[in-house]
Amino acid sequence: MSDLLTGMPVLSLVPSHHNLTYHLIVIVIAAIAAFIPRYFPMRFFTNRKIPLWFNEWMKYVPVSLFTALVVKSIFMSKTYAFVPFGHVSQILAAVIVMIVAYFTRSMAVSVIGGLAAAWLISLVI
Repeated sequence: MSDLLTGMPVLSLVPSHHNLTYHLIVIVIAAIAAFIPRYFPMRFFTNRKIPLWFNEWMKYVPVSLFTALVVKSIFMSKTYAFVPFGHVSQILAAVIVMIVAYFTRSMAVSVIGGLAAAWLISLVI
């Protein structure tokens, strides 16, 4: 690429779409960045006895994170204002998921039931 006025080559910080080396470097760095946070805790806790209280506490982390994400998407608008009844179809689907999860204790069945409920409710409402 060159400047139209001077004819001098212009260096760009934006990589070319066909620059294979750049893409491979990005893939390798992303792989390392994804691997390190998974490897070191596993390596550190493999030979250590984890306290019972910590294991009991950790059982609630996935459910808490999932709930926080779902509740935020149901009850918050795009401007981060609280909207109690803005997404009625999503609230109904969430209630159905809670009922299915309570009786089945299965994450897979709950997710599939929630997707089916959201789809069916969206057809009706």
